[in-house]
Amino acid sequence: MRTRPVLIYDGDCAFCTSSVVFAERRLRPRCEITPWQFADLESLGVTRERAEYELLWTTPTGSVYGGAQAVAKLLLSSGGVWSVLGALLTLPPVRWLAHGVYRLVADHRDRMPGGTPACAVPAAQRQGPQGTEPRNSR
Repeated sequence: MRTRPVLIYDGDCAFCTSSVVFAERRLRPRCEITPWQFADLESLGVTRERAEYELLWTTPTGSVYGGAQAVAKLLLSSGGVWSVLGALLTLPPVRWLAHGVYRLVADHRDRMPGGTPACAVPAAQRQGPQGTEPRNSR
C-alpha cells in the first residue's frame, strides 16, 4: 500500500517534463512523481486515456484529482507560500478560472516554451477522455 500521493505526468512531453523538473527543484512537493508511461496506472486507479489528457494527483486512499486540481494538490503538498496558492486554486471562482487556464495550456502545450510536436494532445482527447469529467474535483 502506498503511503504518499503520486503525481502522474506525460513523460513524452518536453513542456510537462520541464514543468515537473521545476516543481521538484523549486517546490519540493511531498509526493512521488512518475511519468504515466512508467506508472502502474491500473493500481493507481487511472486510465491511460485520462493520463494522456491531464496531469494527475492520486492519493494513497485512491482519490484522483486532475488538471488544475492536481496542480493545487501539488502546491498544497509543497508547504509554505505555495500551499496558500494551492488552497486558493481549490476555491470557486478561482478554481473555475484555474481549470480554464490549465486546459488552455494543456491543449497548446506543444506551443509552450520547451514544447515539441510530441507534446500535442490529439484533438479527440481535448474534450476529455470518455468516462471522466474534464473538471475532476473529487
